[in-house]
Amino acid sequence: MKFIISSTTLLRGLQKVSGVLGTNNTLPILEDFLFEVNDDKLKITASDLETTISVTLATTKADGAVVIAIPAKMLLDIMKSLPDTPVTFTVDGTNIEIFAGEGKYKLIGHQSDEFPQIPVMDNTTSLELNSALLVNAFNKTLFATGNDELRPVMSGVLFEIKKDNITFVATDAHKLVRYRRNDFKSETETSLIIPKKPLAHLKNVMPEDEDVAVNVEINDTNIKLEFDDIVLICRLIEGKYPNYEAVIPMQNPYKLTIERKSLLNSIKRVSIFGSKSTHQVRFKITGQELLLTAEDLDYSSEAKERLTCSYHGDDIEIGFNSRFMQEMLSTLEPERIILELSAPNRAGIILSEKSDDDPEDVLMLIMPVMLTQ
Repeated sequence: MKFIISSTTLLRGLQKVSGVLGTNNTLPILEDFLFEVNDDKLKITASDLETTISVTLATTKADGAVVIAIPAKMLLDIMKSLPDTPVTFTVDGTNIEIFAGEGKYKLIGHQSDEFPQIPVMDNTTSLELNSALLVNAFNKTLFATGNDELRPVMSGVLFEIKKDNITFVATDAHKLVRYRRNDFKSETETSLIIPKKPLAHLKNVMPEDEDVAVNVEINDTNIKLEFDDIVLICRLIEGKYPNYEAVIPMQNPYKLTIERKSLLNSIKRVSIFGSKSTHQVRFKITGQELLLTAEDLDYSSEAKERLTCSYHGDDIEIGFNSRFMQEMLSTLEPERIILELSAPNRAGIILSEKSDDDPEDVLMLIMPVMLTQ
């Protein structure tokens, strides 16, 4: 059996699905791409048992149908090194020959029946989202997910779908992000927890375009997302997500408004001189002035920077993890942010300064660290 495809088209397709490939696979077949050729269409699938993603590409001169698993790394490496040229594949059993220009490359594939079966989606709830909303939500939330194997629900992102909004939540118990869109409408209400690995891959392959519709199907165990030529199915994380609303302090009498980039750059600079174990940066707010301090007593290094701000409340001194603070400020976009505080031992809330009719609602929570005297 033989088929022809452009090397650039094939490489682009392989890269769209390669993000789910694992490195420490228990099954050798998971290190392969599954190729299915039929009627001048090539469907490429990759899986890690939890997530399966496929892309469909156009081929030419396919003289039959074939299904075979091909070693992923070898195929990716050769396609990356080829110029834009037609590539001919010939498949005879598990023997594969690739012809490109004056080159001929031989490798051994594997029987397709060893490849994981794609889950069948029954009893699903369907809805439609746009890719720009999803990419924005992933950018805002994925960094805040946890890595604690004892609390698997925190290693994913919570999707809360209601009739008049959609909310995405991520937390690792030290920081929390709630991203809500109030311009979303749905006929059904549901909530689910999606692992971060497939979402991180989707963020990289999904177009940031309002016009690209993403068709979503959900049941009790899986979610399916389909857009353009890509289909992704992944297993949901089982369990109950923490009551995140309960940890968000509602009474925050102290409010600091400041330019986001100025604060971010100052934290980056002073943290260079801070402790590499605690990553502590001290916020001392007096009047309309913010004093940032970081120090490492072991190496006798210290840095201080003063910033002007708009502040309403009593003078306060509070410590935060500089890495977490930088992550949060980097993902926000507005010129100015609002930091709401209540006490040195209570969480701080970071909000974007926005207009009342803005449908995007972003709230970030960061726990304080104990100040070293």
